[in-house]
Amino acid sequence: MISNSFTRLWQGVAVFSLFTLVTMTEAAQQNVPASGPSKHVTNQPAAAVTSLTPAGLILPAVKSVIDCSALTKTDLTALGGEGSHIISAKETQTNGSPFCQVDGVLSPAVGFRVMLPTTRWIQRYMQIGCGGLCGSIRTEVGAAAGCTPLNANGFVIGATDMGHGMDDDAFGNSAQKRVDFAYRAQHLTVLVSKQLIAAYYGRGPSYSYFNGCSDGGREALMEAQRYPDDFNGIIAGAPAMNLQVQNAIFNAWLVLANTGAEGKPVILSSRLPLIHNAVLAQCDAEDGQVDGLISDPQSCHFDPQVLSCKAGSKDTQNCLSEAEITALRKIYEGPKDPQSGQKLIVGGPMPGSELAWGASFIPATADAPNFSKTIALNTLQYLAYVKNPSKTLTLNDVQFNKVGLSELAKLHPLYDATNPDLKAFYEAGGKLILWHGWADGHISPANTLAYHQALADTMGGATRDKFERLYLFPGMHHCSGGEGPSQMDLLSPMMNWVEQGIAPDVIISYQAAQKATTRFGQPGGAPGKGAPQAVPPRSQGITLETLAQGAASRPVYPYPFYAVYSGKGDVNSAASYKRKRLKTVPTQYPWLGQDFFKPYQFIE
Repeated sequence: MISNSFTRLWQGVAVFSLFTLVTMTEAAQQNVPASGPSKHVTNQPAAAVTSLTPAGLILPAVKSVIDCSALTKTDLTALGGEGSHIISAKETQTNGSPFCQVDGVLSPAVGFRVMLPTTRWIQRYMQIGCGGLCGSIRTEVGAAAGCTPLNANGFVIGATDMGHGMDDDAFGNSAQKRVDFAYRAQHLTVLVSKQLIAAYYGRGPSYSYFNGCSDGGREALMEAQRYPDDFNGIIAGAPAMNLQVQNAIFNAWLVLANTGAEGKPVILSSRLPLIHNAVLAQCDAEDGQVDGLISDPQSCHFDPQVLSCKAGSKDTQNCLSEAEITALRKIYEGPKDPQSGQKLIVGGPMPGSELAWGASFIPATADAPNFSKTIALNTLQYLAYVKNPSKTLTLNDVQFNKVGLSELAKLHPLYDATNPDLKAFYEAGGKLILWHGWADGHISPANTLAYHQALADTMGGATRDKFERLYLFPGMHHCSGGEGPSQMDLLSPMMNWVEQGIAPDVIISYQAAQKATTRFGQPGGAPGKGAPQAVPPRSQGITLETLAQGAASRPVYPYPFYAVYSGKGDVNSAASYKRKRLKTVPTQYPWLGQDFFKPYQFIE
């Protein structure tokens, strides 16, 4: 029985079986405004999951009206210019269902793929974002685990490589490819996908959604900001929206902060559990539960000095040297302008994210590949500046000061997606879900928090709450994985919001099985031969997440609320948790580039 004190959470049969959706049908009983997050704090536990069938979400399946091969004749010149064409259109099988797979290119080099169900399209289109600096076409879906219409292969899926390949480390030498990476490739992929949909089914989509994480989250926000009519609903995870600062300052600083006088890393990944456990010892219990997760890292002020080895100590296994302590402080604090003392980034890695650092900037050995170094150099040498510097530029040449930031600011209106003026998107009826892992070691959630606040500062909190939600996941690393539950379905509540006008509240997150997640949003290395991870140019089929049977679950509430154990029931069950407001809820995130998060004119 669902408690009358909470929003009803349900997993309803939308088309074929159960999928997670959030409803607010009890909002009137709770005095919860349908247009925004609950403003009250309740002491009741999270409701148990029930099954409902939302008739409004069941749209008639549509069959194709022409053969798949006929799409090869589609003229793309009007969209992409001379040289744009369909490479192939062929029937294929993915996840046991027949699809028409269309591959093509938009001039000069924007590769795209569109997967169209041949017999049971349910009138919805979803475009998938691309992580890292892209360079490959990925049709791997995240943030939609257990969504039945998706799992039943009812969506048309589209994706792009953003206008370059993984072997093209110097694509930023081309002004056009810069624009394609910044925003054009995703927008053109929307247009070509809708053109193919209309041709194949004899009609366009009823609803269109964008779903991306990491740079895919930046691409998602870029769509909302530059092209407010492209999508009805946008899901932006761990967005690299502050791209110039993220890659050219943040990643560069993390590498240099951990580099000793001899040019070798000071802290290796084997030391991360020691640091993480010390953080937990100080802050884990502050959220009301000792569970290895920090639900309120903004209230955690960890002092690395507690790990300092005592003078003369020969056993350094369980303590840090002064060099390691110094490096650790630099990592947490981030770079500052030496004259003003102001921060050069919105925020650094959050306390509790330490186990995720090994995937980005803390190597396993002194000579191991370092993702942060690779992507920082690629950005600095080819993308970040109006005029590309010498290829011999190193991280030691980066200016961590006001002058250095001002140089990066010149292309901020091209690459970044931090413009909080979403009036056109809001007036078009668009809905936005932001989400981020609290333990993300690659992109600090401080950026997403700052954008969430900037929306309120620009549009007013009441207006923001009519079309945007922010969810933060304790223990989640970058886009997926980590110590906490990191699988969830945000697509279903987004559909319910867009198509039924029922705003999402509590959602349920699940502990992921070791091999259950996709590579959705995960950066595959920066382009070029130095990329630390090999990524094929195109993924095969459509890869979906699967939920493990009996997986631990926990509710996640819209920020600034979080889930706290009620003291009763199974700690691994979402039904045993209640809503509580975070202790620390900043209303501003001061740093030297604060104007980046104010309305600005885009560079075309």
